[in-house]
Amino acid sequence: MALRFLNREVSDLCLGKPELKCVAATATISDAVSALKSTGDSYISVWVCGANGSCVCVGKFCVADVILFLCREENLAQPFKALEAPVSDILPKGFPIVRHLESNSSLLEAIDYMLEGTQNVVIPIQNHSINNSRKRFGHNDHECCWLTHEDVVRFLLNSVGSFSPIPTFTVEALNLIDCDIMTITYSKPAFSALAYFQRALTEQKSVAVVDEENRLIGEISPSTLACCDETAASAIMALSAMDLMTYIDCGGPPEKLVQLVKVRLEERSLGGLADMMDELFQPSASSSSSCSSSDDESVSGRNGWASRNRESGRYNVARRCEAIVCSPGSSLVAVMIQALAHRVSCVWVVEEDRTLVGIVTLAGILNVFRCAVGGMQTKS
Repeated sequence: MALRFLNREVSDLCLGKPELKCVAATATISDAVSALKSTGDSYISVWVCGANGSCVCVGKFCVADVILFLCREENLAQPFKALEAPVSDILPKGFPIVRHLESNSSLLEAIDYMLEGTQNVVIPIQNHSINNSRKRFGHNDHECCWLTHEDVVRFLLNSVGSFSPIPTFTVEALNLIDCDIMTITYSKPAFSALAYFQRALTEQKSVAVVDEENRLIGEISPSTLACCDETAASAIMALSAMDLMTYIDCGGPPEKLVQLVKVRLEERSLGGLADMMDELFQPSASSSSSCSSSDDESVSGRNGWASRNRESGRYNVARRCEAIVCSPGSSLVAVMIQALAHRVSCVWVVEEDRTLVGIVTLAGILNVFRCAVGGMQTKS
């Protein structure tokens, strides 16, 4: 019964899914950010089109990508210049995190892709032909949607009885607790965890903020960074891990913390990031003056970027730094419900005193169901 369920066509999961919002890989990062913010989504798909007009999705893009890009050493001094680089410069290298599947492929194939490291599976939406009179991104003349780990886990939860009794087992009994976790002590500079932040974005995990005794305080996740604006790069370079959690928590940073970031940036000779904060937080300048002035290309470029990005605040999405936790004795189905209810890609496993044990990821959950029908070894 479980195998028959996983052999269902992946198109069954696409019902009601919206068409992908797209940006070209050749677009500048600045323009891609503007396009992303106009959608109201956290992510936008990135496409490359060939000379014959065929297009393929090669990745996805979010503000978290931009934040970590700006934190690269080569971009700290001139962040505005960095934002004029093409989107392709920001995409992760190596194994593709976005891959295509035909709509008649099985759910099992999609899960196998995800267990190999794919984050989003692009599926053509049947019965929605593209009007060829317009320049559109698409796959074989069809609009596309994509499926995430969350989509598949939700679909599995709706028919979890097909896999009984596995969903009632504890995460500990299922060997589902991943002990390969990333942590930073709350008092440490946030920039000391930059490599962890990048890895978390690639692996769809989070970085735990802990005290000196390894007790969980909170987390810094890619999904939280994706709901911020680009000034979070400045906060990472200036604040401790604890203060960074306050800065990026939903509702926007306190004014005192903004001023503290500016002072520390100046102390570290990172005036470029401080200038970016001034541009983003200042009252709207006249759009005519920023568009008509051609005397100073760098100034008009900054003003143009600021005016495009100031209008859609990135702190209007409720995404907090509070970590979602379970215990080693929590059942698989309970953890699935937690993750889906809070829309997180991982749930922390802690003891009663909040001592950190490990993490349960959506990918790990998918692997349990995949192992139930054979052909996939449980990851250590």
